[in-house]
Amino acid sequence: MSGGLPGATETAEPAPASAGSAAATARPSDDDPPLAMEAKRAVQVLNPSGDVTMPRPVAPRIMCVANQKGGVGKTTSAVNLAVSLALHGNRVLVVDLDPQGNASTGLNVPHHAGVPDVYDCLVNGVPLAEVAQPVEGIPNLACVPATIDLAGAEIELVSVVARESRLGRAIAAYPDEFDYLLIDCPPSLGLLTVNALVAAKEVLIPIQCEYYALEGLNQLLNNINMVQAHLNPTLDISTILLTMYDRRTRLADAVEQDVRTHFGEKVLKAVIPRNVRVSEAPSYGQSVMTYDPGSRGATSYFEAALEIAERGAKRGEEA
Repeated sequence: MSGGLPGATETAEPAPASAGSAAATARPSDDDPPLAMEAKRAVQVLNPSGDVTMPRPVAPRIMCVANQKGGVGKTTSAVNLAVSLALHGNRVLVVDLDPQGNASTGLNVPHHAGVPDVYDCLVNGVPLAEVAQPVEGIPNLACVPATIDLAGAEIELVSVVARESRLGRAIAAYPDEFDYLLIDCPPSLGLLTVNALVAAKEVLIPIQCEYYALEGLNQLLNNINMVQAHLNPTLDISTILLTMYDRRTRLADAVEQDVRTHFGEKVLKAVIPRNVRVSEAPSYGQSVMTYDPGSRGATSYFEAALEIAERGAKRGEEA
């Protein structure tokens, strides 16, 4: 991956969240000087030892990251959670199902016109393994990119038999083992998102801590209910992730409270703060985990990924 660690000091406020005992014990002490704290956070996030420090699930977890409302941190969350899980020993495959290809950009995976992509899998039946690309500098992580060709896929799929399950069949035929498969959905509720919901076992919904955060969410939930009723009865809304949290505003606190009241334990304890490093990283073809691993944004995504992994391990034990 290109780019390096920036030297400027971040300005955004941290989120007041914890991701469980493992994250808490690894978190730098408040008594450390600022530079020492940042260095400790960077080591925590990057896991240079390469050890498996996040529990791996008993069975592969296929999660689609969905919210038809744009600008909520959907792609950013998919990319940074994938990188964090991979850095800590999990085998991860990202499927970029958004024609804008932002997840491919964030992972620095080529996705210009002519590159084999997820469109070829959906429309032409090309095996997923033939288009998946390893992510440079991140062991255990691969990405199925999206190119501009994907923009026309919904129209082309209309006349295809079993059009809603094309992605699910491609994933089922994928020969390599993985612990997590994260599908970055487009900001719409069309056929591409339906394919993701049919293929997935779980849904992760990022919700922005701002006004109108819940606007349109009912439509997404209705679509999920329809998919559960007719196409994928075991689909589970397992995870809600609060993003763009600004502790300086009462509004953020009010939105957080509303979401936690409505969704209960599905909401992660970890909260993603509004953070300049998170916003800058994609322009360097990186996740915030590698762009500035000592930043609050990177630490928050690490804590969210750890919480997801620990919840998955617990569910596996209870199954």
